[in-house]
Amino acid sequence: MPERSCPIAAPATNNEPRINDRIRAREVRLVSEEGEQIGIRPLPEALSIARELDLDLVEVAPNANPPVCRIMDYGKFKYEAAQRAKESRRKSSSVSIKEMKYRVKIGKGDFETKTAKVEKFLGEGHKVKLTIMFRGREVYHPELGMRILERVAEHNAHLAKVEAAPRLDGRNMTMVLAPDKRVQADWARRQAEEAADGEVPAEAAAPPAAHAPADRPNGATRPGTPAPAPATTAQE
Repeated sequence: MPERSCPIAAPATNNEPRINDRIRAREVRLVSEEGEQIGIRPLPEALSIARELDLDLVEVAPNANPPVCRIMDYGKFKYEAAQRAKESRRKSSSVSIKEMKYRVKIGKGDFETKTAKVEKFLGEGHKVKLTIMFRGREVYHPELGMRILERVAEHNAHLAKVEAAPRLDGRNMTMVLAPDKRVQADWARRQAEEAADGEVPAEAAAPPAAHAPADRPNGATRPGTPAPAPATTAQE
C-alpha cells in the first residue's frame, strides 16, 4: 500500500521550534515580521501569507492557545542567534580574574608599575584581585595593607568599583576590583566636556598617577626623572 503524503510533518527535534509544515495546530495566532498582531488564522491561511512574502512561519509559543506563530526569515534568525551565542561565549571566556600582589613595604617604583598593570587589566574588562602579603609581625598592622588597597582603588576609581571589600585571609589581605561601565562612561564624558571647554591641559586628560603608600626620603626624585644639577638622586 503506497505511503500517504501528509502536508503536516512530524515535530522538529533538537528543541528547535516547529516551522512551516511542521506546525500541527489547526489555527494559530499570527504575528507579522514587524511584530504586529494579525489575529487568529487557520494554519493553511497563515502558511499562505508567509509563502507569499517568501518567508517562514515559525511557532514561537507552542503552549499558547492557540499557538503563536510569527512570520520571519528563519535561516537569518538562526544565523543571528548563533552569532550572538558565539559572541557571548567569547566574552565569557576572555574575561577573567587577574591577581596583583603587593608587599606592605613596597617601593614607589614597584607600586606604580603594579598599579599601572591593574589599570590595564581593568581597562581590558578583567576583574582584579588585589592581595597584600604580610611578613612577620606586619600581620598585626592590617591598616598598612588597607592603606595600599585604598590607594589602588582610588587610582582606578575612574574605571572600577570595589566588588569585594578588603578582608584578612590568613597572612594575606584581599580585595576585588571590577570594571564599572557606568563609571567609565561618566569619566569619559567629563573629560570630553572639560576638554571642549578648554579647561583640561593635555597632561590632565589621563587619570592621576599612582603614588606609593609611603613618602620618599627628602631629596628623592620620581623614578625616571633626572635629578637637578648639582644634586644627586637619593638612594632607595
